[in-house]
Amino acid sequence: MNENVIEVKNLKKHFGKVKAVDGVSFNVEKGEIFGFLGPNGAGKTTTIRCLMDFIRPQEGEAKILGMDAHKDEVDIKKKVGYLSGNVKLYDHWTGAMHIKYFRKLNGKGDVADKLLKRLDFDPSRKAKEYSSGNRQKLALVLAFMFEPEVMLFDEPTNALDPILQNEVYEMIEEAVEKGATVLMSSHNMPEVERVCDRVGIIRKGKMVAVEDMVSLKEKKIYRVTAYFKEKFNKKDFEGEGLDVLRENAHELIFRVKGNIDPVVKKLGKFNLKDLEINQASLEDIFLEYYVDDHMAHN
Repeated sequence: MNENVIEVKNLKKHFGKVKAVDGVSFNVEKGEIFGFLGPNGAGKTTTIRCLMDFIRPQEGEAKILGMDAHKDEVDIKKKVGYLSGNVKLYDHWTGAMHIKYFRKLNGKGDVADKLLKRLDFDPSRKAKEYSSGNRQKLALVLAFMFEPEVMLFDEPTNALDPILQNEVYEMIEEAVEKGATVLMSSHNMPEVERVCDRVGIIRKGKMVAVEDMVSLKEKKIYRVTAYFKEKFNKKDFEGEGLDVLRENAHELIFRVKGNIDPVVKKLGKFNLKDLEINQASLEDIFLEYYVDDHMAHN
């Protein structure tokens, strides 16, 4: 049986009339990278802040490594690397001072110097001089430096360019190889596809699904625009799981759900002037697969 490192059971957190988190439940297994997905404002950050005991839920349980997020928060914080979605730094401290402060608090050996090199980060400047990308780099160093057993990341690649994003994915994967367990919130579909084993999907404070990556990938939606050099017959494309959105003599725009391969093969038989394939956003997939289902059950 797999061991659950993070357990969230019927978590509720309301701010006045706003039900930020409204009965959320999920588990993250040991050695897993669990993506916590949803549009902005869905309740991802609130859930993570409850796990870190920065805010207290009205109801429900949040546990890390079998310990209660509130009662055992001191012990938990020694084992958790946390990255906030809204990086807070001391403006007049340099990067090095932040690292020194964390060393004092923790007292364990660390790999901060290696991380500074890896992320090409200059720790000598004051935090107020850092760009948003450099603030994120410092936050990543602080989250990874003690090689924690559990990692809670709220939008870990926020403000980073694509090369650095890939570096962060590799850092997360290497940490898991050494035995870490990761919960990361995101609203970035390619990011989630690249690193996560499973995802929990949250909308308006409620969990609408927990899926492994294989079943989520099967739910992909594409928008395809094909420009033909000669006339074509729309009937050639019927029965391939696609919805035609627009057509004229030399252009066909349609939507494909799931596997796009058969459609691309079919298009390859035509003389095309141009072809555009765009993957639908995560929000579109929510609307298609989760919102309607969820509405039906409410």
